[in-house]
Amino acid sequence: MLKGLHHTAYRCRDSEQTRQFYEEFLGLRFAKVFEINQTKSGRKTSTLHSFYEMEDGSFLAFFEAPDKPFEFKKQDDFDLHIALEVSLDDLHAMFVKGKEMGIETRGVSDHGFIDSIYFRDPNGYVVELTAKRLDHDEQVSKSAIVAHETLERWQLSKNSWLN
Repeated sequence: MLKGLHHTAYRCRDSEQTRQFYEEFLGLRFAKVFEINQTKSGRKTSTLHSFYEMEDGSFLAFFEAPDKPFEFKKQDDFDLHIALEVSLDDLHAMFVKGKEMGIETRGVSDHGFIDSIYFRDPNGYVVELTAKRLDHDEQVSKSAIVAHETLERWQLSKNSWLN
């Protein structure tokens, strides 16, 4: 039934700053933008909805809604982050580019099956670029076999950490 991710949408502070980061820095295609003047519930609004296309045809999308207050806060890696796949060469090139441009850049993190670097976009969101290791698919397949068992063990043990 589910064919894949079409888009995921986030709020943004400023559509132009967001465009600069996602189009100029990350290199995504600025593919579509439109204004929303009324919500499906009938509320009048003045909102801009913009879409940035990735190579697989999916999109990152943003809403700028100055008339609707939103608490932008600096996200922690574990709170919320956007992870995008790149080649290993691109991962290293983007690490250098981020540092050179003065963008908060962290990594390279070794997660065993992937390597990752992290940036912070103009809205406070953490953006992860990740490169698959050669044995990525094999590692994921092996992990999937024990995924339910691992989750069950986690559920049983997590309460002991909280006490």
